Amino acid sequence: MAPKAIIVTGASRGIGLAVALYLLNASHKVVLVSRSEEQLKGLKGKFPSQVEYIAADLTNVNVAAEVTKLAIKSFGKIDGVVINHGVLHPMTRIEKSSIDEWKELFDANLFSALALAKETIPHLRTSKGRIIFTSSGAAKHAYTSWGAYGASKAALNSLVQHIGVEEPDIVAVALNPGRTDTDMQKDIRETGAPGIAMSEADHANFKEVFEKGGLNKPEWPGHVIAKLSLDAKPEFSGKVIPWNAPELAEYRE
Repeated sequence: MAPKAIIVTGASRGIGLAVALYLLNASHKVVLVSRSEEQLKGLKGKFPSQVEYIAADLTNVNVAAEVTKLAIKSFGKIDGVVINHGVLHPMTRIEKSSIDEWKELFDANLFSALALAKETIPHLRTSKGRIIFTSSGAAKHAYTSWGAYGASKAALNSLVQHIGVEEPDIVAVALNPGRTDTDMQKDIRETGAPGIAMSEADHANFKEVFEKGGLNKPEWPGHVIAKLSLDAKPEFSGKVIPWNAPELAEYRE
């Protein structure tokens, strides 16, 4: 496969870092985005001709245009976009929640994703490219105090479905990574304690899965996302798919 140019957000750790490393080791070009610069700077040093990056907060919707311009200036095209960034908090019951906090979370999880999709769609039409969103099981399964996060991921899934309907030359997929060993999972175990946020049963289940070694390694869904960003099949467009679904078997090889 000839080298492709892929934008990856949330690229400094966890699933996003796994996506970036897979693409780089396969000789592709990447534009990496994260609020934290240290890891991105290190990747630029290791892969100088393959990496460009912006250390910025995507909730500033102007950053989406900057990222898009950097990709075109550096690599002349955009073949794929991986929208992987997101936040969990506020982890609060709805009756105690703040509308402003919900708006801040939707800025991070939905509107920043929408801004980047909107900016890159014209270039993805030209390349007949892919746009892959990291979804969550919380979009379909409710947990106490996860209202803002779950609702934002459900909205993200709907965004993917609408891109699938509106853009026949682009393949848009939402990938559910399952429970993966990331900082977010650690945050759930440490701050989601019963009486503060989650129900006792749900919190105990998250801790048990971790203690029994049941979490996915970031590379498992990360490599699937990376491969989908390169050549997701057209029939996947507009769909929300678990990373370990039978139809993705060849992307897990």
